[in-house]
Amino acid sequence: MRILFLTHGFNSLTQRLFIELTELGHEISIEFDIADAVSEEAVALFAPDLIVAPYLRRAIPESIWARHVCLVVHPGIVGDRGPSALDWAIQDGAETWGVTVLQANAEMDAGDIWAAETFPLRHASKSSLYRNEVTEAAVRAVLAAVERFARGNYEPRPLNTIDLPLQGGARPLLRQADRAIDWARDGTVAVLRKINAADGNPGVLDELFGQPCWLFDAHPCKQSGGVAAAAHSGKPGQIFGRNGSGLLRKTGDGVLRIGHVIRRDASHPFKLPAAAAFPAESAELPDMPCDWEEIGYQEADGVGFLRFDFYNGAMSTRQCEDLLAAYLQARARPTRVIVLLGGGDFWSNGIHLNLIEAADSPADESWRNINAIDDLARAILATDQQLTIAALRGNAGAGGAFLALAADRVWARRGVLLNPHYKNMGNLYGSEYWTYSLPRRVGRARANEIMQRRLPVGALQAQHAGLVDDCFGDLESFMPELRIRASALASSADYPEILAAKRLARAQAEAEKPLAAYREEKLAEMKRNFYGFDPSYHVARYHFVYKLPHAWTPRHLAQHRQSTVRPAEG
Repeated sequence: MRILFLTHGFNSLTQRLFIELTELGHEISIEFDIADAVSEEAVALFAPDLIVAPYLRRAIPESIWARHVCLVVHPGIVGDRGPSALDWAIQDGAETWGVTVLQANAEMDAGDIWAAETFPLRHASKSSLYRNEVTEAAVRAVLAAVERFARGNYEPRPLNTIDLPLQGGARPLLRQADRAIDWARDGTVAVLRKINAADGNPGVLDELFGQPCWLFDAHPCKQSGGVAAAAHSGKPGQIFGRNGSGLLRKTGDGVLRIGHVIRRDASHPFKLPAAAAFPAESAELPDMPCDWEEIGYQEADGVGFLRFDFYNGAMSTRQCEDLLAAYLQARARPTRVIVLLGGGDFWSNGIHLNLIEAADSPADESWRNINAIDDLARAILATDQQLTIAALRGNAGAGGAFLALAADRVWARRGVLLNPHYKNMGNLYGSEYWTYSLPRRVGRARANEIMQRRLPVGALQAQHAGLVDDCFGDLESFMPELRIRASALASSADYPEILAAKRLARAQAEAEKPLAAYREEKLAEMKRNFYGFDPSYHVARYHFVYKLPHAWTPRHLAQHRQSTVRPAEG
């Protein structure tokens, strides 16, 4: 079928549905929801059999839903209505939640039900739940709804004919007054629920050091050692320590690590690590250990597991340096295999655009950041005493996708998305040794095609293309199966031969063209991106960081506009 996506943006759920439906043979075109007239024009141009709205922030106009079946993906259980479905569920501590696919009509979220799925509501941030459980449930529900529509004989169920669970019903927008934290009364669980329910957007409006700001990215911290002593003597709400780039804050009955904030009074009104947003105040605080750390390492059965859970997958200069130090320590251990785990939501998305934008010289910070991530990639590529595995539990994009290719093997969870391209960031050329690692996997012609495509790739697609070596498991089974497979590789009888073949291949490649030459070539291109006459990287980064609304849908997404004259894209 011809299916038109009406969506606010090409977010992770929209990308995943685009891949799933395309693999089933459907022709998908995408239109960003900019204005009613623009959406009406898209419908007229594409003449879709079906319209799917994976991610909208306003209602579909009657001029469209009255003439076409429009399936809306609502991140709530059957009967739930309102713009803050997942927020309320997290803040109220619901045990079960779901996704409903309903037909758009005159009443918001009240249309006939085409499909619905439920899942246990993990104690996690809204962003994490959306990228994982919500996305998986939405894929199942949308595929079921599309199949039912294609059959032509399915009758969707009117909402008023369904027995609703107690949690179902209309809920208003969750406002800052509802999210407000009472530090004297709210315990750790209550505060964490409020911040989790607002993570991603809009954050919880609060204060740090007497300055208004929005809070994001909170983690509980066990009270032990110096943390326990400082927390015991402090008052609820007090900031008493620093943990890396995060700040430690006392609750009514415990301690939270606040990872990211947006300062209301700042010249850079976008998310920054809390310590970076308040540099002077943070510098006066003692640096204290916390049981939640961005980087962690464990060993089992001859395998070292290196976790690096960076917020939104962004890797700053400092984080790259810290991860390199941790990797070199892991490499010095008597293990046979090193597994690079990344984080649960993202493996990596490359350099840290927000910190670059906030720097005194974004060009200089871009240069430092790209060199730091290149240093890490070089260390992985040069490893000759162990086999390395990039284990993608979460999505990977831009430089993060190519950093994964530095490993000997790339294993991915089914459902993971890769965005192996840089061009959406102002024709950024990219580094991370991709001109070495990508062609050696897929060939030079296919590598050029991948770099020009600018579209997401699903894990199975990536395996077929050679970007990924194996794809297995789901949200529950990936980690247990990964441990079994990594242990089997470490103990395999032919491990010595595999390692010897790796060393020989690396030596031959180095003799043909040193890694230093690849790096020099790539950095010459990146220097032009950062310091040259073409400002497109800086403009695109600014738009990305400040989350400026789309003026039009990019041509590579809007297939129905391929032959339509559009303004030149910057």
